[in-house]
Order: sequence, then C-alpha cells, then structure tokens
Amino acid sequence: MSEKTTHFGFKDVALKDKEKLVGQVFTSVASKYDVMNDMMSAGIHRIWKRHFVGTSGIHKGNRVLDLAGGTGDIAKLLMPVVGESGHVVIGDINQAMLDVGHDRMIDAGFFGRFECIQMNAEALPFDDNSFDAITMAFGLRNVTDKQQALNEMERVLKPGGKALVLEFSQVNNEILSKLYDFYSFKILPEIGQLVAGDRESYQYLVESIRKHPDQETLKGMFEAAGMDLCQYENLSGGMVAIHRGHKI
Repeated sequence: MSEKTTHFGFKDVALKDKEKLVGQVFTSVASKYDVMNDMMSAGIHRIWKRHFVGTSGIHKGNRVLDLAGGTGDIAKLLMPVVGESGHVVIGDINQAMLDVGHDRMIDAGFFGRFECIQMNAEALPFDDNSFDAITMAFGLRNVTDKQQALNEMERVLKPGGKALVLEFSQVNNEILSKLYDFYSFKILPEIGQLVAGDRESYQYLVESIRKHPDQETLKGMFEAAGMDLCQYENLSGGMVAIHRGHKI
C-alpha cells in the first residue's frame, strides 16, 4: 500500500512529514517574521491586516480565537476592538512563534486579556460553540488538511459566529500576475538569503502560496464545512483575499 503524500511547496512529501517540515520553516523565521512579511508583500501586509480586522464585524466583549496567530500581529489589532471585556486566544502550532507573540503582547500592555496556546488547527482543543469569531491570517496555506481545519473552526464557533481567513490568493490581472511571479521566484528567495541567511524557507513560502486553493475553491471549502453566507473580498488585485463564513 503506497504512502499518502501531500505538497510541501512544489515538492511531494509524506503526509505525516508535512507538519514537521512546516514547523522547521517557521522556527527558522520566527525572529524575523515581520521582516519576512514586509519582503513578501512589499510592506502592504500591514494595510491588509488592518483592513482585515477593521472589516471583521468583531466587537467589544467578543471571545476570539486567532489561529496561526504566532507573533501577535492580528491579536494586537484585535485588542482595542474586543475591549476590556473581550478576550483573545492566540493559537499556533509553533512554540517559537508563540513565544515571540507572547512577549510582544506583554510589552504592548495586554497582560491578562489574552492567552497563548500551542495547538493544531486540525484538532482544536476547545468545546463546541466556544468562540464568537475565529481569525486566521496567512496561516491556512500551511495546514496539511485545510478542509479539516475549516471543519474545526465551524465546530468551535458559537451559532451566529464567524470565521475570517486572510490569505495570499490568485492574482486576477495578467500583467500583475507576471510581475508578481518574477518578484516571488527570482527576487524574494535571494533577499531571504541576504537578510535572513535562509533561502530555502523563503522559497517554500513562495511555493506554498501557489499551491493554495484559489478564491472560488476556498469559498467552496467554507461551504463544505457547513458555513453559511460565505464570501470573499479580493485585495490588491487578488494577491490576497479575505474569506468570511458564518455558523448557522
């Protein structure tokens, strides 16, 4: 019986090995995560993230799970939105990323209003109907079984709750797509080598974007998870998209 495989960037690897390989990438880049995102998006990721939270519909008093929340970028934006009565759980499979995020949240003065928990998005350690909202920014493409992760999000959402995913997606302009490919495959890995001394991790991150489901496919996966009112919003010509789904 042949061993099940999945993609790790453009490579096929054993299904059981992907989680470890992705973990090695993010352990390698944890201390330079902001630099990585700045390079991958030319700094625009900060605008995307503010728009993602600003249009989330999350409000004061909400209990929010921020998956793949690692270094705390989204959680820091969420804190004034949920207010003193709200709570944010930062979940990430990678402890090195969580350590960076925990320290940043403490330094920002959010002690007691958040918690960091190491977890796998495919098997969330929470009861059904636990959260008002779930956010996930630039993390879903690294999950081995994306459909299972979406199923888990739907399970732990409260009725009426929403799942929001911000992720690199399919560019819908031919000229922009060619420029994006040139930058991604020719320039970015070299910058990764110069800045972080780690060409391979940045090469994987570029390839993982191209292997991620396009907008319509991911919308269908939200629907398959049992979510309602599923929609997406393209940003920067489809370079990234915000997907939204609600639990009935």
